[in-house]
Amino acid sequence: MTDEIKRHVLREGDVSITVLSVGCAVQDWTVAGRRMVLGYAEAEAYRNNAVSMGVICGRVANRISNARFDLNGEVWTLPANADPHHIHGGPGGFGWRNWQMEPLCDTHVRLSLHSPHLDQGYPGAVDVTVDMRLDNGALSWDMRAVPDRETPLNLAQHLYFNLGDTASIYNHALRIAAQSCTPTNAQYLPTGARLDVTGTRYDFTRLRRFSEADPETLGFDLNYVLNALSDPDPSAEILAPDGTRLQLWTDRPGLQLYTSNTLRACAAPLQGQIHAPFAGVCLEAQDFPNALNTPGFGSILCTPERPYTQSTRIRIDAG
Repeated sequence: MTDEIKRHVLREGDVSITVLSVGCAVQDWTVAGRRMVLGYAEAEAYRNNAVSMGVICGRVANRISNARFDLNGEVWTLPANADPHHIHGGPGGFGWRNWQMEPLCDTHVRLSLHSPHLDQGYPGAVDVTVDMRLDNGALSWDMRAVPDRETPLNLAQHLYFNLGDTASIYNHALRIAAQSCTPTNAQYLPTGARLDVTGTRYDFTRLRRFSEADPETLGFDLNYVLNALSDPDPSAEILAPDGTRLQLWTDRPGLQLYTSNTLRACAAPLQGQIHAPFAGVCLEAQDFPNALNTPGFGSILCTPERPYTQSTRIRIDAG
């Protein structure tokens, strides 16, 4: 019998956020009665969620080239679910699993997951907890993953935001506190270089509409190298035409910008939504993609003594 999908609604003032046990997913997020994220109408649709709608991606978010990596002289082979590469932890990664859910109060829910040794081809067993809290209008993800041996870990939330209730997010403006990005090849794998974004289409160091930065609607799918910041400065923000504003804070060094270039309707969407290219924008706080195979991108290896942690917070204020 399939495990039951559980649901918990975080509520505070005029903010309501629906969290599902499957994929640790945010199904819905409303502010003053208006939806701010894309989602599926039925919770069961998240079991076959080809576009990672609203979930936590892992064990390793983003791409691993050729679906393999070397760890201490041993080569580990992973499922090539973005053939020939591996993406978002594999076809049975964290975003497709049914987590244990523990509602703690109206503004706090804890989700936990055990990932056994060789899950999706990765070494070691891992115990993961994600505390999601709604506080002062902001949703925070406090993530912790403890392995029983050395293994790579890199988690990311994968929400699709649309703050304007429109078919496209290209009338939204974006700012990212990043002077450089990690450019990719035709297969969206980082080349290993760091590109100064100044004066390029990738320059979001000031609030800039997508339609201005990308008039040809080529889309974006790359990682930004975040500046070292401290509160209260956000790492990124989005502004909709009506003044609705999203702000994101994170302790991760990278932020993947994805403008849902290849988004498609995998299941019935929430009422009034269209799931199509450029209908949402993802801001995925993370360590650098393909770090396992890219010298200079930093280590994502964790141990029992050095577990994985992430703290990311997003606040949306209606215009």
